[in-house]
Amino acid sequence: MNTTSGNAPRASRPGRVLTVWTPEDKAFWEREGEAIAKLNLWISVPALFLAFAIWQLWSVVAVNLPALGFKYSTNQLFWLAAAPALSGATLRIFYSFMVPLVGGRRWTAISTASLLIPAIGIGYAVQDPTTSYPTMLTLALLCGLGGGNFSSSMANISFFFPKERKGSALGVNAGLGNLGVSVVQFLTPLVITVGVFGVLAGEPQTMINKAGDTVQVWMQNAAFVWVPWIAIAAVLAWFFMNDIADAKASFAAQAAIFTRKHNWLMCVLYLGTFGSFIGFAAGFPLLIKSQFPDVNPLAYAWLGPLVGALIRPVGGWLSDKLGGATVTLWNFLVMALAVIGVLYFLPKGTGGFVLPFGPIDGNFTGFFLMFLVLFLTTGIGNGSTFRMIPVIFLNQKLRELKSDDEAARAQALKEGNTEGAAALGFAGALGAYGGFFIPKSYGSSIAATGGPEAALWIFAVFYAVCIVITWWYYARKHAEMPC
Repeated sequence: MNTTSGNAPRASRPGRVLTVWTPEDKAFWEREGEAIAKLNLWISVPALFLAFAIWQLWSVVAVNLPALGFKYSTNQLFWLAAAPALSGATLRIFYSFMVPLVGGRRWTAISTASLLIPAIGIGYAVQDPTTSYPTMLTLALLCGLGGGNFSSSMANISFFFPKERKGSALGVNAGLGNLGVSVVQFLTPLVITVGVFGVLAGEPQTMINKAGDTVQVWMQNAAFVWVPWIAIAAVLAWFFMNDIADAKASFAAQAAIFTRKHNWLMCVLYLGTFGSFIGFAAGFPLLIKSQFPDVNPLAYAWLGPLVGALIRPVGGWLSDKLGGATVTLWNFLVMALAVIGVLYFLPKGTGGFVLPFGPIDGNFTGFFLMFLVLFLTTGIGNGSTFRMIPVIFLNQKLRELKSDDEAARAQALKEGNTEGAAALGFAGALGAYGGFFIPKSYGSSIAATGGPEAALWIFAVFYAVCIVITWWYYARKHAEMPC
């Protein structure tokens, strides 16, 4: 926060570096900190929303390519859908450390503007069915830029809020940002049916619909519809967000998290929450289609990510009130039970991992409701685990204090916030690999046993492991790091 020559601080102009930022000081927070933090949050939210939309764009574009005349194999189409998850998760590892190196305002603007590359590229590529597969695969990998943005966005917002508000703020940022997954799946089938951009977007293509009729579509609209909003969000971030001087840190300072046991434990827990959210979102349409072939998966699949995204802020809020560890513990218990519920309502195939009871032909209503519970709990768990991480690292640094003087405490707070932000980003990176591994687990299970039951049992066991970790280290009486 810039100050005048006198003692009275003045609000920093938008876009300026905040040279004094002490959100744990209640007087500072109430006087001016809260307003600045909220401004940065509400610019961050649409930027992250657009990042998720671009990241998941191929989940709907790839399905339509064969009907448009693209001669790609089923395996090639699978890799087009999976590539953004792989590149996005990998980019998150690097993005985790960018905010303290570059600055939150600068990096939000730059990383948001980078989404224009895949959006414009896909818009032109889908208009030509002779576009080579390597070109399409490159564009799919570039969509991972949207996935990477999550880690830097969450790390940035964590610097702006005091400890007791971090859960709610991170929940809002991630929850509303996650809506991009659901919206891109819901909006794309609508925008491709209308030439909303006229001659600026190119000519329509023809395809055969399910009724056997030839129809005109503007598949490029699936990508082009995001371009103006990306440009606007990048400009807003550049001119109206803030960089925090105290958030500056070298890579070496942030890399201290790799020696912290709780960094790796929280990566496991976040893989169980966000990894499940993004993985279930990617695999839900295919799982519906394979297990209930008479059901149109596109009519239902988008509802799961919608529920998970909308509930995430509630997970952060509940954790601020009840404690992140308590919410996370009960959340994983419900997740494990919900997986058993999914197994109960699946059609009983020939695999060796089916439940010995339940409807033989399955029950789609029960199956769908159990998956909605799963999406609900992934959202709550996303909020609760991301509330735990900054609190853990802040408390850890405060425990290490050897002196009670104000300077030492201020330094501990700075280092705790820096490590917590890096851990948020890194956990987000590893968690994102769930977007690839969960759909792949379904496919491998079906290929090996004839059904998805083996994969689902593995998920249930993994959630049981998460319950044990959460209880032992964070939730039980006299836990090592209660939070």
